[in-house]
Amino acid sequence: MAVKQTAGIEQLGGFAPKFAELNDDVLFGEVWSREDKLSLRDRSLVTVVALMSQGLTDSSFRYHLETAKKNGISREEIAEILTHAAFYAGWPKSWAAFRMAKEVWGDEPADAETEKERFAASMIFPIGEPNDAFAKYFIGKSYLAPLTNSGLPVHNVTFEPGCRNNWHIHHADEGGGQTLICVAGHGWYQEEGKPAQALEPGDVVNIPAGVKHWHGARKDSWFAHLAIAVPGVNASNEWLEPLTDEEYDKLGE
Repeated sequence: MAVKQTAGIEQLGGFAPKFAELNDDVLFGEVWSREDKLSLRDRSLVTVVALMSQGLTDSSFRYHLETAKKNGISREEIAEILTHAAFYAGWPKSWAAFRMAKEVWGDEPADAETEKERFAASMIFPIGEPNDAFAKYFIGKSYLAPLTNSGLPVHNVTFEPGCRNNWHIHHADEGGGQTLICVAGHGWYQEEGKPAQALEPGDVVNIPAGVKHWHGARKDSWFAHLAIAVPGVNASNEWLEPLTDEEYDKLGE
């Protein structure tokens, strides 16, 4: 979907029509719309840092901060981005950028629904609907989005911060199991008797049939992965006990 921008035409259309055309139709209509190369979230991150490094904290910088927020960059992330950039672009520039970022994101953390919307905007797959059918097998709230109508079943599963599923086993007489492809946020995967494995976007987990395991989000982050059911003979899923809060709270210590 092309990014729509009309600021050039509205502000400079009569004075500099070619510049206005390049701004609205090329920069935003073409470059910003190349989501197959970089996501809108990543383009916002690059743009904010580029403007901040030049010391530009005018209305255009505010516009790009607001766009970054809309494109899924959280309050905590913009603070870390500007802190990191300060060491390369200059401390006074970062101070100026922080003043405006504080106005855009505000002092108070966003509510859960707003954070969900930002997380949904940060990934290319839909977040889906509340995973009510399997809610009894999860601690916390999860969402499910079927991505295929036939053939190999593929679902995007999204976990709110702290959400995880119960221990479970994928059974099959032959083949079977599951593959997880992490697409956004930060999560955990653990097999029985082994340390928990931190998950980041791009990580792939192959789960053989017969292995007891669980997976979910970290306490401070939303998390989403594609769940792909590996075909098998007489495949089934056995849900077991939940991971205790005591065990979960020790992760990452």
